[in-house]
Parts: sequence; C-alpha cells; structure tokens
Amino acid sequence: MIHIYCGDGKGKTTAAMGLVLRAAGRGRRAVVAQFLKSDKSGERAALALLPTVALIPAPPSMTFTFRMTPEERAAEALRQRDILEAAFRAAEGADLLVLDELCAALNSGMVPLDRVLLLLDGLAPDTEVVLTGREPPQPLLDRADYITEMVKRRHPFDRGIPAREGVEW
Repeated sequence: MIHIYCGDGKGKTTAAMGLVLRAAGRGRRAVVAQFLKSDKSGERAALALLPTVALIPAPPSMTFTFRMTPEERAAEALRQRDILEAAFRAAEGADLLVLDELCAALNSGMVPLDRVLLLLDGLAPDTEVVLTGREPPQPLLDRADYITEMVKRRHPFDRGIPAREGVEW
C-alpha cells in the first residue's frame, strides 16, 4: 500500500514518523530516507535508537534549493539520487519504507519521477510505502492507496516566528 501525506500544513513528516514508530513497536523493520533535509532533526535522533529502523544517511547541512547555484544544484541532485537508490536497496525485506519530502525532490528536479515509479514497481508487494511533501505528481496520486492532505489554517511562521527545535525540527 502506498500512503501519501501532502499539503501545505504541518504534520506530514510527523505522521510518517508516527507510522514508523507504530511499525517498530510491532517489531517490524522500517527504512527512512529524508530528501532535501539535513541530519539534524529530532525525529532522526529518536528513530536512530530503535533497532528495527534503518536511517538512510542525510547530509549534515542543507541549503534551500532556490538558494543553490547551478553547480550546487547539480551536485545536490546527484546526492538526492544516491539517497533514493540507497533507500530502495535498504527496503529489500523491510515492512515499511518512508520517503520523506520525496515530492519536494521530484518537484525541484532533484530526482526523476520515472526512476521513482520504476523503483516502486520493483518493491515486494507487502512493503508499505509512505511518501510526503507538497504537490505530489499525478502518477504518484494515481498509485496511492491512502492520500491524506494537511491543510494550513494558521502557522506561527506567518507571523515571523522561525521553525523551533523539537517542534518543527
């Protein structure tokens, strides 16, 4: 089954990580790959403590794609594609694969949609997959069994309050 957690609201990654915790609590093996994010998030620190959860390495820092030079974008695209390939290799035999912010990696051109679709087609049929991010491409929506959209009604960022450690990251 494919889950998509999308929309402009807060909670996409949180929902995905909650499913990882649920799976781990039942002794199931989970793989988590995070796209266009650094390794500094609180969820990574907590999930790293769980023996049945594999975290695909993330870079120590990440620049927003709109701030990257063309050279930085090209280098980052290679790294994001490596994360994608590593996630699917690690997912062999896993019960759950989370591809957090895959939609952002797709929409920014960092990973190709055709490769994602091919890799999804190659997964064992009993592997649960979670994809998160804004504006998922239609071919992913067409394949999804669950689609949950988070809608922002209000957010502190709109008042100039930056992301807070332990809450947003």
